[in-house]
Amino acid sequence: MDKAEITIIGAGVVGLAIGAELARQGQQVVVLEKNLRYGQEASSRNSEVIHAGLYYPTDSLKARLCVRGNRLLYELCRKNNINFRNTEKLVVARNHEEINELQRLRLLGESNDAGRLVILDKNDLKTIEPGIKGHAALLSTTTGIIDSHGLMAYFIKLIENNGGTIVYDSEVSAIDRIQGGYILHLSKDTYNFFSRLVINSAGLHSDHIAKMVGIDIDKCGYCLSFCKGEYFSLQKKLNVSRLIYGVPCQDGLGIHLVINLGGGLRFGPSHFYVDKIDYIVDPAHKEEFYSMCHDYFDGIEKEDLLPDTSGIRARLSQEKNGFRDFIIQDESDRGFPGFINLIGIESPGLTAAPSIG
Repeated sequence: MDKAEITIIGAGVVGLAIGAELARQGQQVVVLEKNLRYGQEASSRNSEVIHAGLYYPTDSLKARLCVRGNRLLYELCRKNNINFRNTEKLVVARNHEEINELQRLRLLGESNDAGRLVILDKNDLKTIEPGIKGHAALLSTTTGIIDSHGLMAYFIKLIENNGGTIVYDSEVSAIDRIQGGYILHLSKDTYNFFSRLVINSAGLHSDHIAKMVGIDIDKCGYCLSFCKGEYFSLQKKLNVSRLIYGVPCQDGLGIHLVINLGGGLRFGPSHFYVDKIDYIVDPAHKEEFYSMCHDYFDGIEKEDLLPDTSGIRARLSQEKNGFRDFIIQDESDRGFPGFINLIGIESPGLTAAPSIG
């Protein structure tokens, strides 16, 4: 039987970041990916934002890993020619009531050490972004955008240059706990091999992998729900240079204006739960996007919005609302030594990836 020292399940940005760091340290690493290419799910279907870390409770994993990851990403990009832009971000208050939320976010961001944060009044907002409607805004100076595919390609190069292996079209169908490690069974060709350590970074399917090894995912709070987010692209130019967000809502950050590295503009993602994975964008949802556009921008018509892409977030489902932190757990205490779960790694997972690794 073939043997591996460390096996990572999932070649999304987080699994690849972990693999790159372990391979750099001289570990023997195998990364398994069920798809034909890397990063085909959440890692490539998102806003590609480098988050600052101003939304998450202080000392949570999301806060600590996001803030550290923000700094690591900018450093990685500059040193390794990965395309990025420090666009900055504005969180815009539509009325006086929302200004109080801007103050709360600023204090939380400062507590998290999330970079320079500045409250702008209406006149200041008009000065730096004349095309935006709003009563005030919070400026986040360390927010940016990144080429997520370029980042993942960089991690793959590190893995392979340091002797690691990435195996595509290799879905794990069963895991057996044995003395000293685990036997992983792959659905293709009924192949199996031994691994001393297993890191579950399977994203949307990470709860299923945890259940496969024998963990009671209901008892542990590991069950995931699929939260779909759609994007609509804007077919006209806007006089805007920064990412534009509304004040966050209970379910997340809400629909926001996303700038891509090519200069294109998208609005999204929306937020609704689904029972199965599909990436179809429903044109009937245009009204929701138009309503958001109208709140913050003048001169946009419904005809200017076209269905674009969508993504699915792996959200911990023990509660549909409220804060959910990342789960990064060594399962030794549950009787599974050498098995590490990463579950519920949704936003800001892209930003946090290098610090998780």
